[in-house]
Amino acid sequence: MKKNILLHFLFLNLFSICFSQNSKIDSLVNLLKTDKADTNKVLHLNDLCDEFTNNGEYEKAITSAEQAQELAHSLNYKYGECMSYNNLGIVYYYKSNYPKTLDYYFKALKIDEEVGDKTGIAIRTANIGMVYADQGDYAQAIENISKALKMNEQIGRKSGVAKCTSHLGLVYKYQKNYVKALEYYAKALEMYETDQNKKGVAATIGNIGNIYYERGDFTAALSYYFKAVDIYKQIGSIQDVVLNIGNIGAVYLEQKKYKEAEDQLLYALHFSDSLGLIYFQKDNHQNLSQLYEKTKQPLKALEHYKDYIVARDSIYNEANTKNLVRTEMNFEFDKKQALEKAEQDKKDAVARADKKRQQLFLLFIALLAIAVAIIAVVIFRGLQQSKKAKRVIELQRDEITEQKEVVEHQKNLVEEHQKEIIDSITYAKRIQYTLLANKQLLSTNLPEHFVLFKPKDIVSGDFYWATEKSLQSTVNKKEKIERFYIAACDSTGHGVPGAFMSLLNISFLNEAVNEKNIVEPHEILDHVRKRLIENMDGGQDGMDCILIKIETQTSNIQHPIFSITYAAANNSPAIIRNGKLISLGADKMPVGKGENVAPFALRTIEFEKGDTLYLYTDGYADQFGGPKGKKFKYKQLDELLVSVANLPATEQSELLNQRFEDWKGNLEQVDDMLVIGIKI
Repeated sequence: MKKNILLHFLFLNLFSICFSQNSKIDSLVNLLKTDKADTNKVLHLNDLCDEFTNNGEYEKAITSAEQAQELAHSLNYKYGECMSYNNLGIVYYYKSNYPKTLDYYFKALKIDEEVGDKTGIAIRTANIGMVYADQGDYAQAIENISKALKMNEQIGRKSGVAKCTSHLGLVYKYQKNYVKALEYYAKALEMYETDQNKKGVAATIGNIGNIYYERGDFTAALSYYFKAVDIYKQIGSIQDVVLNIGNIGAVYLEQKKYKEAEDQLLYALHFSDSLGLIYFQKDNHQNLSQLYEKTKQPLKALEHYKDYIVARDSIYNEANTKNLVRTEMNFEFDKKQALEKAEQDKKDAVARADKKRQQLFLLFIALLAIAVAIIAVVIFRGLQQSKKAKRVIELQRDEITEQKEVVEHQKNLVEEHQKEIIDSITYAKRIQYTLLANKQLLSTNLPEHFVLFKPKDIVSGDFYWATEKSLQSTVNKKEKIERFYIAACDSTGHGVPGAFMSLLNISFLNEAVNEKNIVEPHEILDHVRKRLIENMDGGQDGMDCILIKIETQTSNIQHPIFSITYAAANNSPAIIRNGKLISLGADKMPVGKGENVAPFALRTIEFEKGDTLYLYTDGYADQFGGPKGKKFKYKQLDELLVSVANLPATEQSELLNQRFEDWKGNLEQVDDMLVIGIKI
């Protein structure tokens, strides 16, 4: 009964906020009924979008912003159109649709730059930085937010300086650098209080509470969360009230104050459901499941755990089916296109100078291709003769009574041709396998790992490649830099055609690292793509690829400095951490000729001790089988990887192989299959 009274009181509290916001919305709706189709109407539509967003009514917010954008465009009202795009970016940010968020922010930024609006440029640059922060791309986040901070300082925009300072605190908090995060939050809080910016004060106080929560200082965290709730109620920000009440419930759960935790979490869950805040739903269901488990209420614990899984999978599916397009690359590409054209003549001159040396390399490739082509011709002729001989045998089966010796001779011919075919393909396999990463190289650089490699036919379009390079540091002669590269690649096709492509791709990877001395993974893929386009005579062939660089710097005094960077074409690597799978980013374009010609992105893997890193091609997920003959699919593969990640590498490989064979059953393998696991 007491719990119901508390929930009722909290409901009335939030209802008063809703009522206040609804009155603002009603007022704006009435204004719009009398507005003419002019700039005032654009401003009122954008204000209405803001109120709907604060109220959690995102679809209505999108409709208002789209109407404002269309009207502003027809009036050539640049400021109104820019604000509409920015508001759409904010709504999709709350909906966790990051590709659309970036798209609208960059549209707004383009208008800012056209009209020379320095304030707008600073705002949009900071917003873009926060999108990268939420995606774990902290280098891009810090670069954009720091750039925006400097612009705000130059134009004397105090509110922008405070917001960027707070954003930097959040990025450092994501990186678990709590000392630096608190330093930036303290600066931001002082600025917000000076400017009497209540929303900024509340957001910063809540963020400070998050740091104390993560550090285990629950008393301090609780104090900050309650302060944030009080301010958010004053300014009418519903979703922020719900977020912080959920945080309060989580603190009570850690303090084993189960009754208080249940009250707060149920309240937060009720309003996160009604507002459609799926991230809040997930966290509240998870905390309630833990609470009921600890208070020995298994049915309720199971119910909330199921709801948590549904919410988590919904977020997971959304995050993996919507590709985070590198919009910034395209934006910068448009700006630099004119400069690139002016430099093209210079590049052509350099290309002509390199042509003679490249011709020697191409001659080697041509000879290698001729050798493989001869093997392919032998295979083709053998297959044709084999089919012909079999047809003859079948037609003459009833007439062989008096021609026994002839039939026996034909049978021997068929067997001989089949042997030639197998021998030729096996020889091609030997050629291909000599170019794959050898076991000693992998074992030296990856102490605990496995490679599960199953070609569809004897030779394969999938391949794994590795190389290592070491050099003395130019900064400190006592330091030695060790670079190890490993790639999991899927060439166009499989069997003999796929093997052709894998040989070419391996050759260009070796050329990039060992001849051109290219260091960074994204630049290596750019080089391989360029060489493929030059040599494939307009064809669309190429490969999907994950290329990892593991770099260590050692000295006689310091411990090794360890970093992992990568570039990915279509396929995404994944990390298993604490029983959860983290799917990392990839560029949605192949290494080869395609619609997208933007440079590949360099990405950093933020790892922790005990993580397991997986690289894989599409062969495992695309295999048909099981009781209904359906595809295995990536979701089932990811769940399987989570279940085996804590086992030794050899056991993982055995279990993955056995699961693949059990699923395939009597069906044919549909594609080459490659999975690489690395314990970090």
